[in-house]
Amino acid sequence: MPQSLSLVIVHVIFSTKERRPFLDPDTRPKLHAYLATVARNAGCEAYRVGGVADHVHLAIRLSRTITIADLVETLKTSSSKWVKTQSPDLAAFSWQRGYGCFSVGPADLDSLRAYIDGQEEHHKTRTFQDEFRMFLKKYGVEYDEAYVWD
Repeated sequence: MPQSLSLVIVHVIFSTKERRPFLDPDTRPKLHAYLATVARNAGCEAYRVGGVADHVHLAIRLSRTITIADLVETLKTSSSKWVKTQSPDLAAFSWQRGYGCFSVGPADLDSLRAYIDGQEEHHKTRTFQDEFRMFLKKYGVEYDEAYVWD
């Protein structure tokens, strides 16, 4: 085959370090737009970025030329530096070390977008930890609770 084609959609989730609520309502939209731009600059398509005060969700079409680990490293490193420039109150900002990444079929993309759009509502009754455990269970990811949180 002379051409390389792919359609790999991933749901990426990562939290602020110790799930500290750094991301206020004024910072979030700018951060989400920034993360979408970073993804696009990496050759990926950001279908949706959203989240609440202590974490973000991204629905991304992965470029065929980048690994998930490289993309997440780029997203987290670049955005961490950017967040720190937004306010002196954010000087101590950092992301957690790990992340979650789950494959999503094209037929499920609209549901994922809606889920990301509904973050404020979801987190009125569910913590980040409970949400993340739900995704690990949903996608059949085995884990040791002692090593999931930093």
